[in-house]
Amino acid sequence: MKKRVLLFDLDGTLTDSAEGIFHSVIYALEQFGIAVEDESALRAFVGPPLLDSFQKYYGFDREQAQKAVEHYRVYFAERGLLENQVYDGVREVLRELNRRGFVLMVATSKPEVFAKRILEHFDLAGEFAFIGAATLDESRSRKDAVIRYVLEENQLTDLSQVVMVGDRDQDILGAKKNGLESIGVLYGYGSLEELTQAGADALAETPQALLDIVEAWE
Repeated sequence: MKKRVLLFDLDGTLTDSAEGIFHSVIYALEQFGIAVEDESALRAFVGPPLLDSFQKYYGFDREQAQKAVEHYRVYFAERGLLENQVYDGVREVLRELNRRGFVLMVATSKPEVFAKRILEHFDLAGEFAFIGAATLDESRSRKDAVIRYVLEENQLTDLSQVVMVGDRDQDILGAKKNGLESIGVLYGYGSLEELTQAGADALAETPQALLDIVEAWE
């Protein structure tokens, strides 16, 4: 089935954002007297909603998690969002997809204000017809809700023409909940096992591989 619209996750799919996210989480936890000895343990924070992650991995109740998110955003807004880099090959692939006539959109659980700043900073915003993201008040944060928002705002009703591209199980599961096929990228933060178990319809080891997969779907 020919695909026309590609929805892209941001963290772990377009940009390697681990450094800024790790530092922001560390700053937030410090406000609670919690020291992080192994930064690699924070990989799970890349992608999912922060409110969920602070509760799941540090046992915070919802009120504590909300305070942690507030602390996180203090560091992230000032420094963390730019402790980040575009994955090699992503810029070229986006340009080529646009050249081929695909409509590219973003669907990220990162708050919209931060997502737009990051994409504008790296001169990627112009590659996308729409930037769909979470809200600061967490009323829209889970990936399935963000995807639904993007579909509704752009009146995308022929779901057979839309595919979600992301690196974590939440991207794949969010796509499924909205009736979309998905491509899992293996260069991000999700493992082969995670993406396979979630049910990704295809897997891309590199940004360039996305072109081959989409072309095959055409």
